[in-house]
Amino acid sequence: MSSRRKQPEDLSDTDNSDSPFSDPVVVPIEDSIDLHAFSPKEISSVVEEYLEQCIHAGIFEVRIIHGRGKGVQREIVRAILEKHPLVASFKDASAEAGGWGATVVALRKY
Repeated sequence: MSSRRKQPEDLSDTDNSDSPFSDPVVVPIEDSIDLHAFSPKEISSVVEEYLEQCIHAGIFEVRIIHGRGKGVQREIVRAILEKHPLVASFKDASAEAGGWGATVVALRKY
């Protein structure tokens, strides 16, 4: 039996075809989240989980940074927020906080 450490090429049996990470990525819960690191297909699950974790952490106003670009991520985020039961309201961030490249969300206090 060999005692050598596994090299990255030895880890090819892990299913990470959709993600560059083999383990879940832990994102600290703060009053803002930057979505630039996520693909459009990940946005929905990331935003929904983030909102739930904010409520649990006692954070009731958050800023979601989606960027300006073509507006694809902004549209995805706003579609989620319109339907999400934890969302009381949302609006564009102030100019100094990202303008239309970020959305400020007020969460319901239960």
